[in-house]
Amino acid sequence: MVEQGAIKASQARHATTRRHVRYITLLLAIMVISSLFLPLYTGAKTSISQSYATTDKLSLGSIVSLKNNTTDQVVAASTYNIDSILGVVINDGSSILSLTNGQENQVQVATGELASVLVSNINGDIVRGDQITASPIKGVGMRATNNTKVIGVAQDKPTNSDKQQFYTDSNGKEQPVILGEVPILVNVSFFFKEPDKTLIPSALQNIANALAGKPVSTLPIVISAAIFVITIVVVVSIVFAMVRSSIISVGRNPMSQSAIYRDLIQLSALVLAILSVGMIAIYLVLTKM
Repeated sequence: MVEQGAIKASQARHATTRRHVRYITLLLAIMVISSLFLPLYTGAKTSISQSYATTDKLSLGSIVSLKNNTTDQVVAASTYNIDSILGVVINDGSSILSLTNGQENQVQVATGELASVLVSNINGDIVRGDQITASPIKGVGMRATNNTKVIGVAQDKPTNSDKQQFYTDSNGKEQPVILGEVPILVNVSFFFKEPDKTLIPSALQNIANALAGKPVSTLPIVISAAIFVITIVVVVSIVFAMVRSSIISVGRNPMSQSAIYRDLIQLSALVLAILSVGMIAIYLVLTKM
């Protein structure tokens, strides 16, 4: 009887242990499944945002910059205040952690993670991977095509971008534009455009750009280089012939120095005229083509 009681007690302990193991295994499974789905939930929200005071009417998705000489006020970002670009306006409940300063007329600004941003096609259609910066339209972004500060990287093509609107450019002219929204991985940084790969050496490209006051394509540079080479060849040929002729003339008739000086002055004027024409032709090619 004692042995049977011990066996039953042992069986009861084993059954209890097996139940505990099943409970622990189930708990671990729930934790693993939760860890898999939690990023999907939190990925749709920004990790942190902060409230800033503003006097502008800012819609959701607007790009904002810090107001001059302040640290807690924002205004709609544009090409005029792009250096102080800060983040994107979001819903109050769109972030896991929101910080507030208790002031009135506040907006929540996301400075990291994923957010929906207002964009335009001013600098061309936006595709996934494009760097987004502020545009001439306040609060609206566009593709970054030059070295500039950016709000982040587009994660997809814009949506709701089928209605054409108009905006006034810096010259006072109305230009067509299509607005939309695009998810952007917000990360304010400076974008450096990679130089275009051309046959022109970078030093020559920089000289051409400096002379023209704008970026110059390959063809005008090639034509300008050809004009420069031809001009130099002509000038060197004239100078060589002038010096050689003068030496020969002086050797034959030392008394003809006055006539030689007169010819040298005339040929020097011709050389300067050829150089001037060549430089003007190069400038016109670089600026007009």
